[in-house]
Amino acid sequence: MELIDRCEIFGLQVRGVEIDPNTRCAHWHGPTDVIAIKFPCCDTFYCCNECHQALADHPPAVWSKSECNVRAVLCGACGHVLTIREYMACNSRCPNCAANFNPGCRNHWTLYFEQ
Repeated sequence: MELIDRCEIFGLQVRGVEIDPNTRCAHWHGPTDVIAIKFPCCDTFYCCNECHQALADHPPAVWSKSECNVRAVLCGACGHVLTIREYMACNSRCPNCAANFNPGCRNHWTLYFEQ
């Protein structure tokens, strides 16, 4: 795999370590690891928090509860950008294309979203 740290996926710039065309990265690369999250601190999609820490020149910030209607989660399978609320309610499946998302991601939501 080519070592890249940014990629255009469905017309959106996504940053990460060793990105593939479906938003998988060096840290999360299973078949259901197909989302990227936009960080509010830089308005940039990253494959994961670890990619942000590795590549950004600032610490990551989390989305506040009041920002739950912001489109901040990219489905790497179809390019649909979900709102935070939509993502948290989707039961680990893209509402647009039905691609499965990693259900274990909810264990890390505090890294991205205020609880």
